[in-house]
Amino acid sequence: MRLSHETHGEGTDLVLLHGVGLDRGMWSRCLPALAERHRVTLVDLRGHGASPAAEPGVSLAELAGDVAEVMDGPAHVVGFSLGALVAQQLALSQPELTSALTLVSSVAGRSEEEREAVAGRRERARQDFAGSARAAVERWFSEDWRAREPDLAWSVLTTLLSNDPTSYLACYDVFATADASLWPGLPGIKAPTVVVTGQDDPGSTPAMTRLLADRIPDARAVIVPGARHLLPLERPHQLTDVILDAPLL
Repeated sequence: MRLSHETHGEGTDLVLLHGVGLDRGMWSRCLPALAERHRVTLVDLRGHGASPAAEPGVSLAELAGDVAEVMDGPAHVVGFSLGALVAQQLALSQPELTSALTLVSSVAGRSEEEREAVAGRRERARQDFAGSARAAVERWFSEDWRAREPDLAWSVLTTLLSNDPTSYLACYDVFATADASLWPGLPGIKAPTVVVTGQDDPGSTPAMTRLLADRIPDARAVIVPGARHLLPLERPHQLTDVILDAPLL
């Protein structure tokens, strides 16, 4: 499967992976600074954006394999949310392609209560797709941020609503469950890794980020004060600094 993607800039390779229900456009605020120093490839994951649809039962390994097919060689892989899980899988299944990892707003070590909550959100999306999209924007945007940038909140909502529900639910199933299957293998990740989340992210919590950093050898945790889930849009300059400062193999 050939994913839709685009490349900007010159230098060492950097691959950016988005979250479930979003697309490569979510990196627009980070791209200019990153492309000044790197050859940046932005990818639409299977079932998202302009890439082919995702069928029910799609696996994390398949999503990672898709990404591998558009990579020319080793790259610093930056994954957001679902994209962070894809990046972890890629580092485990094809380590020769990952010179570094930056895992942004990633889930890890969910409690039973947290698993029930994400399962509930998945069921709501099945029953009321538009309502679940609006609820996601309300979780991701604080009232102050939504008031400052109403057009951005509307743009994110529009992206969510543009998804094919079948593809969305198939990929959401991966997002809801794949952290558990990844967990035993995480000590085997060899790429230098930075794990970053917002202090106020209710889904990809600081506790999860610290767990993930403790589980991956020599990984480093970064917590961004006062931020929620959408770090590439809410705090692009801080996130860009984290990405550019990441160590490489």
